[in-house]
Amino acid sequence: MKKILVTGGSGFIGSNFIIEQITKGNKILNFDNLTYAANQDNLLEINKNSNYHFVRGNITNFERVSSKINEFNPNVIINFAAESHVDRSIDDPKEFIDTNIIGTYNLLRCSLDYYNSLSVENKINFKFIHVSTDEVYGSLGEKGYFSEDSPYKPSSPYSASKASSDHLVNAWYHTFNLPTIITNCSNNYGPYQFPEKLIPLIIISCLSGKELPIYGDGTNIRDWLYVKDHCAALDITINYGQSGETYNIGGNEEKTNLEIVNTICNILDEKIPLKNGLKYSDSIVYVKDRPGHDFRYAINSSKIQSKLNWLPKYKFEHAIAKTIDWYIENQSWWNKILNNQYDLNRLGNK
Repeated sequence: MKKILVTGGSGFIGSNFIIEQITKGNKILNFDNLTYAANQDNLLEINKNSNYHFVRGNITNFERVSSKINEFNPNVIINFAAESHVDRSIDDPKEFIDTNIIGTYNLLRCSLDYYNSLSVENKINFKFIHVSTDEVYGSLGEKGYFSEDSPYKPSSPYSASKASSDHLVNAWYHTFNLPTIITNCSNNYGPYQFPEKLIPLIIISCLSGKELPIYGDGTNIRDWLYVKDHCAALDITINYGQSGETYNIGGNEEKTNLEIVNTICNILDEKIPLKNGLKYSDSIVYVKDRPGHDFRYAINSSKIQSKLNWLPKYKFEHAIAKTIDWYIENQSWWNKILNNQYDLNRLGNK
């Protein structure tokens, strides 16, 4: 049994990761500040499990982070805690700097103090995993892929803050010998994703009879990764990853934004047909592009495939159908969000 301290575990990827780890018999402490995109309902299925514990806290609070690390005595700390929406970072960069940069710095300080207090045997088993994004690499043209050696060229306040956090994590490994690993993933999708992101936004807008907004001409390309594949990659990284390394995690599923929206519309046309012969795609509207919108992200995952023997198991056409089914079957989950936190209106530069 591992003892894993998870920061930001009530968010989309963190909650999926926790559920997977609890099913493996590991003990989890979820340290989360419960900002708008966090949702305790994500973890209802394991909330009463004796191996799961929740503590509310902000990673910028040194004393609280330090005390909880020392009380829990983890052998893995994995950092999901982040502000993560590009549009929101355009509206208010400060929160991204506070959480993603200052918060990561603070977490590294606490983790290093804890690591230095461990016995030699426990130090061997300790890892600090920092979950980051492919957006730190900037934008690609029509060809090529991001690798672990790609230079950092962030374009938005969000990606700049994540790039900075990656550099801090690397510095704590090289300067202070903290056993850290960085993972940079492509766009995730799946259950429990907050509705501001493209896939849940489009699914829920379809189910709610709303317009389907697409930035610019819809040709921007992303590599899509099903969240369960991401969680499996993180599990392998915890067990077999080498300290000081970075691993890129991608789904090998490049799609334009317009392809994504049309795919969702076509599946829903089959599952829940509209009346009067209308199609869901009839509600597509093209809206003003956001500033600095990167054209294409695509990840070369050959390192984690060859070194750690990980491959994505889910093809996009299968996983997107599973995702749509989840949002159809869990309308109470997202209706609560729409009633209290987010009305599906466009964020960022309007």
